[in-house]
Amino acid sequence: MKAHDSVPLMGHIELPPERMLEESRAFLERMKRRHTVRAFSDRPVDAAVIEAAIAAAGLAPSGANHQPWHFCAIGSPEKKKTLRALAEKEEREFYAGKAGEAWLDALAPLGTDAHKPYLEHAPWIIAIFGQRKGGIDEDGEQQNYYVPESVGIAMGFLIAALHHAGLCMLTHTPKPMTFLNDLCARPKSEKPYLLLVVGYPAEGATVPLYALKKKPLDQIASFI
Repeated sequence: MKAHDSVPLMGHIELPPERMLEESRAFLERMKRRHTVRAFSDRPVDAAVIEAAIAAAGLAPSGANHQPWHFCAIGSPEKKKTLRALAEKEEREFYAGKAGEAWLDALAPLGTDAHKPYLEHAPWIIAIFGQRKGGIDEDGEQQNYYVPESVGIAMGFLIAALHHAGLCMLTHTPKPMTFLNDLCARPKSEKPYLLLVVGYPAEGATVPLYALKKKPLDQIASFI
């Protein structure tokens, strides 16, 4: 093993067991209030809030600490209008049969379709890219490792941070998403993973009953 520099662990706060349980349950209750919405208000959200949430996402663990991600926060009305037009073009093809009957049947209880007004109405759209190469210095040459896993963890951090700040979100994945590279001026070597729609819910926003159905703990976890 190669020798490496290190520093003492900093910032770790150990809680007494009863406080630990209290905090974990409080976080669970907060996350239970997170719901995907498809109707957004156009109320502005301070860019500093988005910056802080992205900074939190950037603290996520990653393969070899290469941090193989880029977050493009889109707030320009013109860019959002273009984004919506491009995304809806792909979505029309998707819902016209490209997705296949089984996939469309799975989406039916959520009431989704090719119409995506939130891409224009919400104050922020965050396009998330994975970087196949670059390393921690982003030299464009060094291989990155566990890119999908690393980007997925960072996206989870981002969603939790934005929810903690009191905002609503929608995860949107038009396919193919290669148009995002041009729209966001990102190199072709980066892979778009997700569009995260961020803002306040519109007045009267609803959540499909089907979306409230969550698997119980004993179905998603085992303790051995």
